[in-house]
Parts: sequence; C-alpha cells; structure tokens
Amino acid sequence: QVQLVESGGGLVQPGGSLRLSCAASGSIVSIYIMGWYRQAPGKQREFVARIPWSGGNTYYADSAKGRFTISRDNAKNTVYLQMNSLKPEDTAVYYCNAQLRALVPGTDYWGQGTQVSVVS
Repeated sequence: QVQLVESGGGLVQPGGSLRLSCAASGSIVSIYIMGWYRQAPGKQREFVARIPWSGGNTYYADSAKGRFTISRDNAKNTVYLQMNSLKPEDTAVYYCNAQLRALVPGTDYWGQGTQVSVVS
C-alpha cells in the first residue's frame, strides 16, 4: 500500500506564507513525479506545480509562477510547496499527487488534502 500524507495548511492573511509538505510512504519502488493540485469550493481541481523525482524542470501553473516554489527531499520521499505572497484566491484544499511504481497495482496516488485559507 502507498500513502501520501500532507501537512502545513492553515489560515493566513493576504501576503503571508505557508509551506506544505507531502510525505510518501509504503511499498514504493520508485517515484517518477510528485506535484500539487488544488480545489476551491465550487471549482474543479486544478494543477499547481510538479517536480520530477530524478532531476529536470519543475512546472508551475501561471497562477503560481513567481510566488510558489516546489522542492523535494528524495531521501524522505517528501515534496514541499513554499507559498509566498498568498492571495484570497489561493484559498482551496491542496492535494499532493504522486506518479510512482509500487509493489502494489496502481501508479497514480493522491493525498487526503490540506486546507489553505487566505483571509483578511
């Protein structure tokens, strides 16, 4: 079994910062890509950022460019999302996603989500 556990969400004022973490655990053989998505109330889930696990370019949604930074710790199977200059429109549930190979069937895994609320 594979688990993704997110942490770091919370309530912050506009202009503030938060750092999200997502740790992958279980019967993982290798990780290909990890990323972050978000879903605001009444909206579809949207891509935020992703990072390849063995090097290469990171990718960001236009809304995240210049404000968010995705990084990884390969030894800990953990991906981070540093979010700066937060805006009310960043309010959403943030989900971690991993594309990986495991000892169990399946290649696409999601965390349970962590709430980020940007409120004055």
